[in-house]
This record gives sequence, C-alpha cells and structure tokens, in this order.
Amino acid sequence: MVIPKGYNKAIQSLWDGRATITVREGVLDERTGRTEPVERVTASELPCRISFTTVKSTEPDEEAARVAQTVTLYIDPSVVIPEGSKITVTQNQVTTDYERSGKAAVYTDHQEVPLELWEGWA
Repeated sequence: MVIPKGYNKAIQSLWDGRATITVREGVLDERTGRTEPVERVTASELPCRISFTTVKSTEPDEEAARVAQTVTLYIDPSVVIPEGSKITVTQNQVTTDYERSGKAAVYTDHQEVPLELWEGWA
C-alpha cells in the first residue's frame, strides 16, 4: 500500500486534543526501606483526538433501552500506552482522565485506543 507524502500530517492536523500519559510505579523510599507507589508522567502534550460513540441496546424483555458510550483515542502509532496507565486528555477546553480499556488497533498513520473513565489506580 502506497501512502501519499503528507498523509500522516493531514490526518494529524485534525487532532485538536492533547494527551498526557501517567503510569504508577514503585519507588524505594530510602528512609523507610519500603517501596511506595509514585505517579510518573511518561509523555505529555501529545496531539490526539477523542471520539465518542453512543450505543443503544434493547432486549425484548427490557422495559428501557440501555445506553452506553464508547470513547476512542486517536493518537500517533509510536506512542506507547501501557496497560493500567492514566490518560489525561484535554479537548475542546475540557480535561478528562481516562484509562486504557482494551488493546489498541494500530495502523500506519494512527492507533485507536479504547478508553473508559478513570476510576483510580488498581
């Protein structure tokens, strides 16, 4: 497959969000000798885009339809987002914390990462 020159730049010009990737890792406290969990930012101000999809599902025996929203992060394929990391995205002047909820679909010009709202460290 031949990708025209500048295609990646054109796609990424649509990304109006910024993402920060934060991981939690153990750091040895020299005073106590205990390993304490510490948040560490691995990447910040990464261009990205968030997409929202609303899915309605109904079953014949249900009284009301269930509504679920799926969130997908579009970001450069070279960005590594470890499982369990916190992803803070600012888009349209709204900042929200998410976590990776599934395996990313990686393409030549972007990756699509399924997200869920952040509920805290596991």
